[in-house]
Amino acid sequence: MATRDSWISNIGFVLAAVGGAAGLGNIWRFPWLTAGNGGSAFLIVYLLVVVGIGVPGLLAEFVLGRRGRQTPTAALRSLTGSRWGSWLGAFNVLTTLVILSFYSVVGGWILRYTLVSPVGAYFGQPQQYFGSISFGLGAVGFHLLFLGIVAGIVFFGVSRGIERVSKVMLPGVVLILLGLAGWTATQPGTAAGYTFYLSFDADYLAANFLNVIGPAAGQALFTLSLGAGVMLTYASYLDDSASLPRDTLVIAVSNTFIGVLAGLVVIPLLFSQGVDPGQGGPGALFVALATAFATLPGGSLVATAFFATVLMAAVTSGISLLETPVATLVDSFGVPRRQATVLVSALLAVTGSGLALTSSVFQFVSGTLADLLLTVGLFAFTVIVGWLLRDEALAEFRAGTGRFEWVARPWLLTVGWVLPVVVLFLLTNTLASLAGMSLGLAGRAIIAVIGTVALAVAVGRERLGKALGSH
Repeated sequence: MATRDSWISNIGFVLAAVGGAAGLGNIWRFPWLTAGNGGSAFLIVYLLVVVGIGVPGLLAEFVLGRRGRQTPTAALRSLTGSRWGSWLGAFNVLTTLVILSFYSVVGGWILRYTLVSPVGAYFGQPQQYFGSISFGLGAVGFHLLFLGIVAGIVFFGVSRGIERVSKVMLPGVVLILLGLAGWTATQPGTAAGYTFYLSFDADYLAANFLNVIGPAAGQALFTLSLGAGVMLTYASYLDDSASLPRDTLVIAVSNTFIGVLAGLVVIPLLFSQGVDPGQGGPGALFVALATAFATLPGGSLVATAFFATVLMAAVTSGISLLETPVATLVDSFGVPRRQATVLVSALLAVTGSGLALTSSVFQFVSGTLADLLLTVGLFAFTVIVGWLLRDEALAEFRAGTGRFEWVARPWLLTVGWVLPVVVLFLLTNTLASLAGMSLGLAGRAIIAVIGTVALAVAVGRERLGKALGSH
């Protein structure tokens, strides 16, 4: 088997993990989902999901990663002692491939906008420009170029590639966003945008809760890279001295800060230009902001800085997604890293090209399918940590923990019972919406509770059977 790489420093791991999470999910996806789902109503639900589900779920994935010391397929089979662990790991790898297939298409859009922003190529007719470049052979070409950049970094490994690039790019993203947020605050007409974004609207939330909770939860999972095995893979390179609870808090807070900061740039700027922030879907960032940049003094310079920032964030997230399937080939099959990178990239070149040619398929994959895959993956992780491992999970949690040790048992209780119910509710909510079923809030909650209890009983019987069989 090939020699396994590792992080040079803990700060390198933290920056890489934040960079892996804080990418297009925060700067491309978060603002238009927030704008299209009530602004502050979406923001408050999103923050609650991050705290209640994201933090304990991310910590669970870190525990699995460091305990397993391998990528999802091998780690989950070893930890569960069952073949279905391998299938779950393969499901996680598939999830990363699905996400990166559309992610690299959007990365290609960002790359193109970064290159043409200095001359304001899209200022005259932003809607028509985006329509002409978003899908088609041109989009395929830029998807391949973006994928090549990401693959080139992963090609050199964890310490020499991913860690070094993350240490430079992530601070750059934060600094430029801070500068843009300060500049946006000086623009006329932004007050309405800040009100929409930051003033809590209880009436809107009460009337639209079921419509808001799904996108907010999906965004939280997407932006924290939960349920795909990405963070499991990153944590597998950690040593026992790292405090998983501390690193989890730093990563979750940093990631959330970057998302909220991106909203402080995008949403007030749209209001200042009289642009409806809820229109445009995946293309809203490009069309609406292009309209704003075109009317501003020095707009081409601001546009270049903005899209260069988004490009850096997209690259760091693309790296984390590509690392999981590449590391799986390295760990499980002994394929040399460079050869594995080429093989996986070749597959993604094909799948991403297909999405770059078809708008309807792209929107389904980047929205509903991605959210479903991540939700199923996170549910499986909570079952393994909270019900199957238990004592092993507590031991891994406590290694290097220090003053956070008292959190161990409350965390395990949350992962074992609260998270499965909430995540199963989210899954039921998404499936019911897809099927056009009207279950209501109470009906979906009852299904989530009954489903969790039934699965807990089944897992308990399996554990008991194994225990009796070993004596």
